[in-house]
Amino acid sequence: MRKSLGVLLVSTMILASCGSRFNPVNWFGRAEKVETASVQEINPLIPRKKDSIFQRDDAAYAGEIIANVTELKIERASGGAVIRVKGVASTQGAYDVLLKPENERALPVDGVLTFTLLAVQPSGFRQGPERSRELTVAVFKTDQDLQSVRTIRVLGANGALQVRRR
Repeated sequence: MRKSLGVLLVSTMILASCGSRFNPVNWFGRAEKVETASVQEINPLIPRKKDSIFQRDDAAYAGEIIANVTELKIERASGGAVIRVKGVASTQGAYDVLLKPENERALPVDGVLTFTLLAVQPSGFRQGPERSRELTVAVFKTDQDLQSVRTIRVLGANGALQVRRR
C-alpha cells in the first residue's frame, strides 16, 4: 500500500511538471490575445440615447392618491432614516405603492418635507374590510437629506399625517 501511494505521488508530480497533454492543467492551453472590434469607452454618468425613433418612452406612473394615511413612522438607520408610511386604499387590489415628493427635487421648503402617498388602484374591485386594503411603503433618506428638515408630512385624499423633529 505504501509503495503504490509513493509511486502515485511521484508520478503525479512528474506529470504536473511536464507539458504533456495528459496534464490536466494543460487541457485548455494558454490564453492568447484575440483582435476585437474597437471598444468604445462608456461613461455611466451620461445617459444613453434612444437606439431608435420607434422606441417607446417609459410608461407614466398611473398611481392615484390613497384615501387615508393611517401611520407615519421615522426609524433611525445607519447613515439616515427610513420613512415608513401605512395607508388604506379605497378598494382592494391596489399595488405599486409610491411616496411621491411634493417638493422640488425632494428638498424641504421652510423645513417641511412633503410626500403624497400614491398607488395604482385597478377598477372592478370591491371595498372589503380595512385590513385587506392596507398598504405600506418606505423610503430611505440620508442624514444630509434630513439636515434642514423639521417636519415630514404625508398627504392622503382624506387628510395628512406629519411628524416633527424634537
